[in-house]
Amino acid sequence: MNDNHLVYSTETGRICSLCGKAVSVCACKKKKPTKAQKLPHRYPSDGIIRVQREVKGRKGKTVTTVIGVPLENEQLQKLARTIKGRCGAGGSVKEGVIIIQGDHRQTILDVLKKQGYSAKLASA
Repeated sequence: MNDNHLVYSTETGRICSLCGKAVSVCACKKKKPTKAQKLPHRYPSDGIIRVQREVKGRKGKTVTTVIGVPLENEQLQKLARTIKGRCGAGGSVKEGVIIIQGDHRQTILDVLKKQGYSAKLASA
């Protein structure tokens, strides 16, 4: 790694912060992991559904996330619709995670247990 903090040169243009070479000839950019490789979504697959409240990265808005539901996408959409109707709130399904607007942890927990799932409250 180069300790040089140069980011631009009038001769070569932008400079790579990792190798110190011009970005046009830099080999580092090919080695950098893509966004999908950086953040692998590894949720526990122990059969327990986790319901948690999140605020981070959501501009201060509180949401309740449901992680680890053992359903395919279409069935997951149906379950999310049921939960949204019961909570009276909006939400979505992204990458296998049900996201409900607002703090509805206990209501969601009751809905999941009523449908026969093993669910618990989880901390973020």
